[in-house]
Amino acid sequence: MTVRLKSMTYDPLRGVYEGRVDVTRDGITYRYPARVCGPAGAPRDWIAAALAEAALRQSDSGRLRPR
Repeated sequence: MTVRLKSMTYDPLRGVYEGRVDVTRDGITYRYPARVCGPAGAPRDWIAAALAEAALRQSDSGRLRPR
């Protein structure tokens, strides 16, 4: 299983990062929208990990660190 952050944007009015996360399992890619709250200057690695975790909560794949 692989997890990849495909896009990420920040909504300053809401203080929210939104992204599209692809989870590939058994050769099939599933795309999940993800959203996490955070400050505009949050470290990118933290945001990517939080978005990946949010996407995996929607999946039946369980936890995995993003690549």
